[in-house]
Parts: sequence; structure tokens; C-alpha cells
Amino acid sequence: MDGQAVVDRAPGADLSALEAQVQQLQAQVDALRVQLPDNRLSMVVFSGDLDRVLAAFVIASGAAASGMEVSMFFTFWGLTALRQKRTTRGKTLFQKLMGWMTPVGLRGLGVSKMNFGGVGAKMLRAMMRQQGVPQPEAMAQMARELGVRIVACQMSMDVMGIRKEELIDGVEVGGVATFLGDATRSKTTLFI
Repeated sequence: MDGQAVVDRAPGADLSALEAQVQQLQAQVDALRVQLPDNRLSMVVFSGDLDRVLAAFVIASGAAASGMEVSMFFTFWGLTALRQKRTTRGKTLFQKLMGWMTPVGLRGLGVSKMNFGGVGAKMLRAMMRQQGVPQPEAMAQMARELGVRIVACQMSMDVMGIRKEELIDGVEVGGVATFLGDATRSKTTLFI
């Protein structure tokens, strides 16, 4: 013998040890996987500006098209993008005033900069047409067709006097817990 120790191993002993290590590593990977967020995007849409709401729908559509689950939580001024009509029946004076002072739907939204009484929004729409970019209404429809979950904030609706029947079809109504439930499982959360 040349100084090497002879180890008497039973056949398959190395394989059993290796299998045990693989199982241990798999258990660690599974434990880490539980902690990782899902392939989701959650958004708060707070703004009622056309360019910002449009950006939210573009991002949502792109994420949904790439296979992500997407939820958009519309609150306060963002709710105006979801309105399809204005009603005053059964509302307080302040709710009626708020309803008349806020736009209805994407068509009524102005842009965040250089709106100039609505001219900015018209210019943006014209420039989008010239470049072959879908209009905001088409982007919103595309998002819905791709399965984007659209949630209207119940508290904001109550404060602003917006009723479910005033909103576009397919909108869910939920509270902050609804948003947080989506956001805590999301890879990405945006506030627009």
C-alpha cells in the first residue's frame, strides 16, 4: 500500500448519499419558491390624466400579452376613466357636483401637461392616429380581452358618489384588501 487508506464501501453508498443531497436541495428550492412572487403585475391607477391612463393600459396589455396576470386598481381620479355615464339620482349635493365636474370615460380625460382646455388631448389623439397607434379606448378594450383584471375602489366610489352602474362593463368593485391581495403576490407593483 502506498499510504492511501482503503475505504470499504458498500455498492450504491455514494448514490444513496447523492440522492439524499438532491432531495435536501429540492426541499430548499421548494421552500424558496413559496416565498417568490407570482408572475403578476399589480397597478394602482390614481391619475385621471389621459396620457397616464393610456400608459397604464399599454403596460397592462404588454404584461398580459407576455403571460403575466395583471390587475389594475382604479382609485379616486382614475375612476373617471372607467365611467361610461353620469347619473345624479340618489346622490348628495357634493356627489352631484363632483359628478358634473369630473370627466366621463377616456374621451373626457385631458392630458397631464399642456392640455389647454382639451386641445392637448385632441393633439395627442391625432398624433397617435398619424403614427398608427391604437386609441386609448382600443387599448383599454385590448387589456380587457387579454384578461386584465380591472377593479374599482369601493371607498373612492362612495366618496365621489360613483355607482357601479355608471362604470364600463366587466369592472369589479373591491377595497384596498383586494389590491393588497394581488400586490403581495406580484413581481411588480406600479402606482400611476
